[in-house]
Amino acid sequence: MTLFTAAELTAFRQVPTSTETYTLAHELTLDALQGEVGNRIADPPQPGVKSLALAVAARILTNPGGVRSEAAGGMSISYADAQTGVILSDDERRRLRRSVGLASGAGMLDIAPEEFCLPVSVWRPV
Repeated sequence: MTLFTAAELTAFRQVPTSTETYTLAHELTLDALQGEVGNRIADPPQPGVKSLALAVAARILTNPGGVRSEAAGGMSISYADAQTGVILSDDERRRLRRSVGLASGAGMLDIAPEEFCLPVSVWRPV
């Protein structure tokens, strides 16, 4: 699946992008998005997914260290948790989930993978 092309990433960032850099950014972005919504991203992606994917890929390349905040007076730098890899913000998660047709908030109706969910007509309250 192709979320975006190397030319689109280059145009978005306004910085030349090598094939290796594009490939890594694309794979990390795809992994992060699929980690959130599984295989619900269509090929070609649903409206809203490409712009989100490009923003995430650009952030991966612009801020590979995962710096969350910096301060000059006192030299304070905060990093994202290094164990989690590419991190989607809450807003990005909501946008992605809406784009693929999932509820944007956590709820008991969307916690199981789709193949394990019963149709509404089969579900009966206890």
